[in-house]
Amino acid sequence: MRHCLWVLLLLATQAWATLPDIKTFTETMSETDGFVPFYYDKSGDSLYLQINNTGQKMLFQSSLPYGVGSNDIGLDRGQLGDTRLVSFERFGNKIMLTQHNTTYRAETDNLAERQSLDEAFADSVIAGFEIVAESEDSVLINYTDFLFSDIHDIAGRLSDTEQGDYAADPSRSGVFLKRSRGFEKNTELEAMVTFRGSNPGSFVRQVTPDPASLTVHLHHSFVALPEPGYEQRQFHPYSGFWKFRYFDYATAIDAATEQRYIMRHRLSKVSPSAPSSEAVEPIIYYLDPGIPEPVFSALKDGASWWNDAFSAIGYDNAFQVKVLPQGADPMDVRYNVIQWVHRATRGWSYGASVVDPRTGEIIKGHVTLGSLRVRQDYLIALGLTSPFSEDNAQTSEQKAMALARIRQLSAHEVGHTLGIAHNFAASENGRASVMDYPHPKLTIENGKIRLNDAYDTGMGAWDKHAIAYGYQQFASEAEEREGLTKIITRARQEGLKFKTDSDTRSAHHASASGHMWDNGSDPLDEFAHLSSVRELALNNLGMNTLPSGTALSSLEDALVPVYLLHRYQLEAVAKQVGGVNYHYERKGDYATPRGQAPVSADRQQRAMQQLIRATTPAYLSLPDALFSLIPPTAFGNDVTREHFNGRMSRVLDPLSMAEAAAGHALSLLLIPERLNRLQWQSDRISDLPDVGQLARAIMDTHWYRNDQQDSLTARLQLVALTGLIQAAQDPALAPEVQLALNTEIRHFADWLDDNDDINGHRTLEDWLDAYLETGEWKGGFSIKLLPPGSPI
Repeated sequence: MRHCLWVLLLLATQAWATLPDIKTFTETMSETDGFVPFYYDKSGDSLYLQINNTGQKMLFQSSLPYGVGSNDIGLDRGQLGDTRLVSFERFGNKIMLTQHNTTYRAETDNLAERQSLDEAFADSVIAGFEIVAESEDSVLINYTDFLFSDIHDIAGRLSDTEQGDYAADPSRSGVFLKRSRGFEKNTELEAMVTFRGSNPGSFVRQVTPDPASLTVHLHHSFVALPEPGYEQRQFHPYSGFWKFRYFDYATAIDAATEQRYIMRHRLSKVSPSAPSSEAVEPIIYYLDPGIPEPVFSALKDGASWWNDAFSAIGYDNAFQVKVLPQGADPMDVRYNVIQWVHRATRGWSYGASVVDPRTGEIIKGHVTLGSLRVRQDYLIALGLTSPFSEDNAQTSEQKAMALARIRQLSAHEVGHTLGIAHNFAASENGRASVMDYPHPKLTIENGKIRLNDAYDTGMGAWDKHAIAYGYQQFASEAEEREGLTKIITRARQEGLKFKTDSDTRSAHHASASGHMWDNGSDPLDEFAHLSSVRELALNNLGMNTLPSGTALSSLEDALVPVYLLHRYQLEAVAKQVGGVNYHYERKGDYATPRGQAPVSADRQQRAMQQLIRATTPAYLSLPDALFSLIPPTAFGNDVTREHFNGRMSRVLDPLSMAEAAAGHALSLLLIPERLNRLQWQSDRISDLPDVGQLARAIMDTHWYRNDQQDSLTARLQLVALTGLIQAAQDPALAPEVQLALNTEIRHFADWLDDNDDINGHRTLEDWLDAYLETGEWKGGFSIKLLPPGSPI
């Protein structure tokens, strides 16, 4: 037995020792030189990489150049995957592609200390290859299987979105040689990869000709490490930039291990001391040539606004926008790209970047703009203005609004790829940033809704502040520290507000400042104004909303965004209830620390009144004349998720419309964290109602002081009662708050006992008795949800 093992080992050793040289092995293949040379074997549809320097660190970027086309699945054309620091490492007759851990480091000259850190935190071998040929210091590996693998985790994404069970099928995949190229500092590889699947979900069925066979493209980029000279810049929470961080375990014991910097492009002046100078290498963004006009020009205009911000800090033409050269690959890491991406339904746009995981340097910006966004804004504009009083009606104002929005969107997503975060408080400073989510600013003039100032143009004060912090060049570290401090101080003195995702994106958050899709310095005043615009627009909706030849049922398409025009401002109002005012503040930022303070009692009281009013029949009833005009969806037209969810089959259901809108408003008001904060605040602010009093105000409006007996009133009464009971049952509710809500629910049960003329009185009594005894609410129903809202 031992003899046989030795023979096998000897044969294996001889086989390894007699590997063919690379020239001989590849003599029938096509060769592509570049950063990582590769060969293509047409006879086997195989791709081989030549590794010249094992152990050399480089960047590895994966991406998805051809997507799935579904916003709900989230696998879009041009989507970037992870950026990894990797190296090819040799182990005998094998090559391992190792991803190095860049999060945990020991930045020191002490080799033993660095070694101890390397041994403490794991790296990741993401692929392994057998050596097929060898010449001097170079080896050849068959890269095909890895190129055909699911590097983008498409199967995982499909599973997470309940779209079925999928796996890459190499037999139906192939090397895409047209987009596989080599350059001096990067090598680009691409494959068409097919995923076979079972149990496909509705989103996959919507966008594929055969849902059991989903074919996309996957792209691999190997990139040389950037040249030395990039200078990291310290992160400040008020800088407006995203944070890049890692943990350095070699820092002194009295220093933090977390090292925090901003992400930014490399940029420097030709003449650093001159007040104004060209850049050594300008930042150039390339537009997708497949974008149609007039959208193409609008996107170019919006992206180009950033050059004004760079000019303000002394750069001449440092930010440029051009057309992607013919034949250029948008996934090539040498190009910052703005892509126009189609999906089956409207969805988000994105600004992503290839970032050096060692330093935070942005190497490539990649903007994804959803093509249906401009159409949604045009639809909203038509619904607000109802311009079709004659056959040849002009809609130039409505188109102008849609294009103004797409300019702002282009600037917004490019801003992300410059390293800049959202600023949802900018609208409170007179639209001070393109990094906000803007709602169209609407005015009423002579009884008509005007759109001429719906969206702002150009850079705002906050945008210029952010660019100054991130890209202003300084002569020394000392000047940089002093200069950055002055930039922060100046912005604070100007009163520029800043709140980003972590404090604003969720309706649960406490910040009274910073809201998505709102306008104005005061959210309560803006809600009152927007409610007036909504009322006027609803009364104007009708035959003039539709161009000639359009099905009358299409009025519902225009009705949805107009009826729900207040939905986003409502969230801004809700955040005043139990809201807190605070800043991103560090010690020493202010002579007297600002800390935090609750929203004043009068503002909270007014916000509660607005929220409760938005749940009433007076606010939510639909004009009878408009309802009578809208028949069920015409044959040939589609019922989509953009329509209301009703309970009357294909007939427009104004009761369920109001139910969904009221349920949404109450869900914002009765968020457990908000109620917990409100109860805490009311203990300290004498004129602020506690949670029990808030619940009583809701029931006063819908039950105790309401003598109407129509179907809409009854529906909204049940929405209010159900909302309170569901809130009382939420496990996130503090126990004392739960007690307060249940006390009000018991009060309602007693009131109901004294008012036996209420419809359904006996049944409601039985349900309430069972709830108060067992905690089970038998009268619960699923309140209808609103149609999709964001993004607009």
